[in-house]
Amino acid sequence: MDHVRLGKTGLKVSRLCLGCMSFGTPGGPTHPWVLPEDEAQPFFRKAVESGINFFDTANHYNYGDSEKITGKALKAYARRDEIVVATKVGLAMGDGRPNDRGLSRKHVFDQIDQSLARLGMDYVDILYVHRLDPNTEFEEMLDALEAVIQSGKVRYIAASSMWAWQFAKLREMQKARGYQQFIAMQNFYNLAYREEEREMMPYCASEGVGVVPWSPIARGFLAGNRPKDGQTTKRGATDGRSHDYFGSAQDYAILSRVEKVAAKLGVKSAQVAYAWVLSKPYITSPIVGVTRIGQLEEAIGALDIKLDAASVRSLEAVYKPRAVTGHS
Repeated sequence: MDHVRLGKTGLKVSRLCLGCMSFGTPGGPTHPWVLPEDEAQPFFRKAVESGINFFDTANHYNYGDSEKITGKALKAYARRDEIVVATKVGLAMGDGRPNDRGLSRKHVFDQIDQSLARLGMDYVDILYVHRLDPNTEFEEMLDALEAVIQSGKVRYIAASSMWAWQFAKLREMQKARGYQQFIAMQNFYNLAYREEEREMMPYCASEGVGVVPWSPIARGFLAGNRPKDGQTTKRGATDGRSHDYFGSAQDYAILSRVEKVAAKLGVKSAQVAYAWVLSKPYITSPIVGVTRIGQLEEAIGALDIKLDAASVRSLEAVYKPRAVTGHS
């Protein structure tokens, strides 16, 4: 497992990041398809044994259950100084109470304390803003984030899907105030959704911002797990983005190219999709979401797959621009 710098920081992260949204209380409020604690443990053990040191969760994932499971598992399998733990703040933490979401000073302060309690940790390495909050001014959000850094509860801050102009403006505001800038962007990016190549990816490459894409295999679509007859996995049936966004004629044309390259190389379709993302020089560490150990093993195996130029051209040839999504 290779470890690389996250953006321009000195922080070293594995080339794959284990996404922990898959773990929580089955039937829970945000992701009913998740695995419970006892079934989650082997994934953390496998990840650590394979050299993965980067773990991504969020307070929103089943309203904290993912953080609890992540914290307990990592305490069992790794030393705190060996791992990089990221969580997020911004999305809803309840049923609509006035201050149960957003990026206000109050919510950021309340949630970092609650996240640390659930994780059983004194600090998180990275705190992401989990989308922007239209009801909080940028100045208030940035002041709050700088305060939690200065408190020692957060080492670095990062952002998730937004327009490139917003991300650039926020980082310039941070620079002008002498604040720590966002070090990474966690955005929606895969062979079937490449709109981020227009502005966000060039900006991140130019500025030395790490890119940690979510859904690198298009919610499993590029693994070939959703045939045209409509059958799907439990997650696919309950995941709105998976069910509603992927499945057009273009998507299946891209999947067909993926399957052809996979057959030529003697690997799985998901591995080709991962290998394509990993081949991009601006990508630091794709987030791997898994519910079966075999899926994690496939993702790790994809690190050894090097796509030739002809294969990359074939994979990319049928893509056409599509509606922007993922910013909310």
